[in-house]
Amino acid sequence: MSEPSDRADARRSFLFLDAGARPDGNTARLARLAAEASLPAGAEQRWLRLADHPLPPFEDLRHTADGGYEPPTGHGRTLLDATLAATDLVFVAPLYWYALPTAAKLYLDHWSAWLRVPGADFRERMAGGTVWAVTAYATEPDKTEPLVGTLRLTAEYMRMRWGGALLGHGNRPGDVLGDERALIAAKSFFADA
Repeated sequence: MSEPSDRADARRSFLFLDAGARPDGNTARLARLAAEASLPAGAEQRWLRLADHPLPPFEDLRHTADGGYEPPTGHGRTLLDATLAATDLVFVAPLYWYALPTAAKLYLDHWSAWLRVPGADFRERMAGGTVWAVTAYATEPDKTEPLVGTLRLTAEYMRMRWGGALLGHGNRPGDVLGDERALIAAKSFFADA
């Protein structure tokens, strides 16, 4: 079992979880700009598009007779292993109806099972890592608070560090590239990682 300090001192490994419904959407473009400009030297990066790794609906088994969860298989196993291997989780999640996209919320729902998979030690192994958010929105920036708050509170619950949120305005494909404030912020977003 890793202690938080062990995780923080390890080589940085960023897992970018693209939850957008549109391939190469505004949020993914902004995240790629931030990764290119500001990831720490030598940091590893892995990009997974959640639509390419669909999870089944989450089933809450906590109060059933056996009360347990089996280790996941298929896409669930891929996502669990990638999540545990990362020091930093970057939610590349456009704002949909003031919240996380369905794929990102379902992924987090599966954490409830992973917390209970025998031998996974999920919470202990995640402690000390960092959660980040990159999101594009089509409304006002303050409307992103439910999405950002969900991820910030998730980090807190898991004893992870909150890295922050990179916000960019964009509705139609490519619009975010016209948000000068977001482009400037992307250049240093991961600089303090």
